[in-house]
Amino acid sequence: MIYGIGTDICDVRRIRASLERHGDRFAEKVLSEGELRTWRERSARWPERGIRYLATRFSAKEAFSKAIGMGMRMPMTWRLCEINKMASGQPFIVLHGELKTWFEARQLTAHVTVTDETDYAASFVVVEQPAPPTMPTH
Repeated sequence: MIYGIGTDICDVRRIRASLERHGDRFAEKVLSEGELRTWRERSARWPERGIRYLATRFSAKEAFSKAIGMGMRMPMTWRLCEINKMASGQPFIVLHGELKTWFEARQLTAHVTVTDETDYAASFVVVEQPAPPTMPTH
């Protein structure tokens, strides 16, 4: 049963401007520790890929916050929501701390997709909850 859906589109130029204005502090506010390592590696080799990586993570976390219906308020925080990827490249969500506890207590599961182009990053998230058991009919 669908619990919620969320989508977000992010202007990559806005992310670039935030990085120019605030430096690494902006990325450190948005990204988890694992994401920060990936961002730093990509940024060192291909600065533009680093910016787009940050934009897709920003967008996916916004979409997730919409899908769970709370926006950016506790227990939802930027760093407690991590967008990881399988070896195949498929993204998935990893939650930490209070957000993980809140999410698991509701038996929720999430599906995420991200994409980016030169100027935009976009994400879509579907959050599911098990359907309540049905009463047998006689």
